Parts: sequence; C-alpha cells; structure tokens
Amino acid sequence: MTDLGKVDGAFFDEYIYPNLGADRADVSLGPRHGVDFGVVDVGGRAVVLASDPLSLTPALGFERAAWFAVHVALADAAVSGIPPTHLAVTFTLPPEMTDDQFRTVWETFDREARELGVSIVTGHTARYGGCSYPWVGGATALAVGDHDDLVRPDGATSGDRLLVTKGPGIEVAGFLVTLFEDAVDLPESTIRDATERFWDMSPVRDALTAAAAGPVTAMHDVTEGGLRGALVEFAAAGGVRLDVDSAEVPLLPGVREACEFFDIDPWDATSEGTLLISVESSGVEAVLSALDAEGIPAAEIGEVREGSGAFVDGERVEPPEADPSWAVFEEYAERVGLE
Repeated sequence: MTDLGKVDGAFFDEYIYPNLGADRADVSLGPRHGVDFGVVDVGGRAVVLASDPLSLTPALGFERAAWFAVHVALADAAVSGIPPTHLAVTFTLPPEMTDDQFRTVWETFDREARELGVSIVTGHTARYGGCSYPWVGGATALAVGDHDDLVRPDGATSGDRLLVTKGPGIEVAGFLVTLFEDAVDLPESTIRDATERFWDMSPVRDALTAAAAGPVTAMHDVTEGGLRGALVEFAAAGGVRLDVDSAEVPLLPGVREACEFFDIDPWDATSEGTLLISVESSGVEAVLSALDAEGIPAAEIGEVREGSGAFVDGERVEPPEADPSWAVFEEYAERVGLE
C-alpha cells in the first residue's frame, strides 16, 4: 500500500477483493481495481453505485471547493454513461467550520445537483473533534437507468478508437495554481490560463455527452496516477492493449507551464476532469462533434488492439509509483502556511 493516495492493484487483490461480503446474484458488476463503479440489477433496471471521499479546501473559497467536491462525487457514476440520479452525502466536519461556511457548501451542492437532475436522498452531517480539512466525509452517487444504456468499464474491444478529453495535467494547473497562486512565479497571462482550468475539473458532462452521441464502449476518468495510470487501468479492465500516439494528446493552455513550474510530469499527475473514452470506429466523428458542441476539448489519440497493457509511442507504460501531486501539495502548503 502506498503511503499516500489510493491503494495499488496488489494491495487490492490481497486484502480487498477476497473479502466482499455475501455473493449476490443481483450484482452484475462488482469491485475491481481501477474500475470506477459497481452495478446492481433491481427489477430489471441498472443501479450504478460509486463512492468517493469528500474534500473541501477552504483556501479555494467554500463555493469553489464545494463545486469541485460535488462533481468529484458524481464523476464515477457518470462514466457509466447513465446520468447520475441520486446522491447520499456524509459530512464529518471539523469543529471550526461555521454555520455560514456550511451553508455555502450545501447551497452549492444543491445548485449543482439540481442542474444535473440529481436528488440528494440521504446522508449524515455532524462536527467531530479530530476531523480536519480537507477530508470532511464521503458520498455515494447512484445512476438508475436501462442496462442497454450502461457503458461498462470492460467494454473496449479490438478495433475501437481511443479518445481523451482535455488532456493530462488539468488538476495541476486548475487546482495547484489556483490554491498557491501567490507562490507561483509565472507570467500573469499564464496564471490566468492555468486557473481557468479549475472549471475543467469535472468529467461529468464529458461522459454524458459522449455516451449520448455515439457507440461508446468504455470510459474511465483520469485521477490519481494521471494519464499513464489511467491508460494502464483502462487496458486491464477490458483485457485489451492500448496504443497511443503522444503527439495527438492535447495540453490545454496553462498546463505545460504549471507542470514545468512544479516539476511535475503532466502524464503522471492526478487530472480530475480528463476522461478516456473508447468508441467504435464508426462513431468517432459523432462523439468528437458532440463534445466540441459542448465546448469540451477532445482528440483521438490511439486505438484498442488485442493483447494487454498500455503503450505510448510503442513503449509499454506503467503507472507512477506515487502521484507527484501529493508531494507538491504538501511542500507548498507548508511554504505558504496553508492549514
């Protein structure tokens, strides 16, 4: 198990996978390492479930921090291709959080949920001693729909084309530069570009737009371990080989400069908001056109083949041993006195 961040595949296979409670026939997709959601059949309907921790970073401002938190909570359900429908939220708040600060957080959750057609149905809210920012609870999102509309994580097959939205490094620019702007020595125009990436840090509309547009076979959001890690997880989930041309992978304005400043390889860093999509070859143009119409940058970057593993420019890639974003966050939080 890594010191920071989510567990690796070896830890999952040894400690988690053998111990999953009762074996029920209604579970049509259970836990697997690198897979974003599970699926239960209820009366012939697919019920997608995905759980994630909730983080709030007060230095972002509570409205902005809450926007990010609710989109992270909904993202893993959205990559099923079925629009999220329900949300359960648990807050374990630090004692110093004020009622007005919580009001801002909750009103932001409400606003974003309404815009996405999501009902908040249950949860738990309390202040507890020993709790501290940024980790303030957890959430479970549900997406209820038809099994025929489900985009399974293992659905990619040989001959599919591979797309990516927004490219790697989004979170380095959008989150780290926004948070540590006063300590970032970059031109004002570059900082402006980088901080604009904050609002790209949600793959929810990417996933729903792509799934509605054409024959999408699998999707996976790019989080801890970055694009390299996501490619490896995507290939493993489908039992396929991915071949990627790095020259086709986009970098949005501000990303390259932010990653160079923090000495981070953008391909290794968590990039919430970036989405990998495999599409039947006949549907590539339709999916890219739909994403473009929504103002979501995307590109075709490679193909799915028989075999196993992820290859970039012909070389097999592996996930980084540790996501470099964690160390940079800790270093700069200490440097600027962020609590």
